[in-house]
Amino acid sequence: MPIVEDLKRTVERITGAGRPTRRSLRSLVRARKAQAFHFRDDGETPNNPRFPLIWYRSPVALAPAYDPAAIFEELFAANGWGKSWRNGIYGFRHFHTRTHEVLGIARGHARVEFGGKRGRTIEVRAGDVIVLPAGTGHQRRSAALDLLVVGAYPAGAEYDEPKPHEVDHDAAVAAIAKVRRPTNDPVYGKDGPLPSLWRATPKRDLA
Repeated sequence: MPIVEDLKRTVERITGAGRPTRRSLRSLVRARKAQAFHFRDDGETPNNPRFPLIWYRSPVALAPAYDPAAIFEELFAANGWGKSWRNGIYGFRHFHTRTHEVLGIARGHARVEFGGKRGRTIEVRAGDVIVLPAGTGHQRRSAALDLLVVGAYPAGAEYDEPKPHEVDHDAAVAAIAKVRRPTNDPVYGKDGPLPSLWRATPKRDLA
C-alpha cells in the first residue's frame, strides 16, 4: 500500500488532480470539540508529562471530489505540519522521543491503543484526527483492510520510533522533555485548541 499511495501522491502533486487548494480547504474543516487524554509514564512507555493526546472526531469533511489522503496532507501542511506520509498504524507498541505526530484517518477504521499498557483503546474512523505529543505510546489493535492514515510532524521534527525496552527510559524521558510545543494546531491553525491545551501540565484525564 505505501508504494501505491506514494505513486498516487506523486501524480497528484504533478497534475493537481484530486488535491484541494488552500482556499477550498476552509470549506472542508468543521468545528469539533477537542477530546484530551493525559497518560502517565508506566515505566515502559514514557508518554508525555506536560501535553495530552488530542482527538477530534471527524473535523474534516472528506469530500468525494478530492483524494481523502490529499485533504489531510494539504490541511496539515497549511498549518505547519509537514514531512507527511501515507500508510497504516504499526501493530506494535512504539512512541517518538524527538517529535510530536498527527494522524489523520483518510479511509477505513481501526482500534488503536494509546498511552501504553495502561492507556486507552479508541475506535478511530475516516475523518478523525489524533494529535500525539512526543512519548505517547500507540499500537494498532485491529483495523479494516482498507485503513489509510496520513501522518505529519511539526517543523524541526526528528523522527524515531523505539519500542519499550529498545531505548534507555531515562534518556527517552529527557529527550521528550526537550520537544518544543508547536505554535499551530494541525487542523485549526494558531487559533485552534492545541496551543491552549498544551500550555500547562495536565493533572488528570481530561476526557
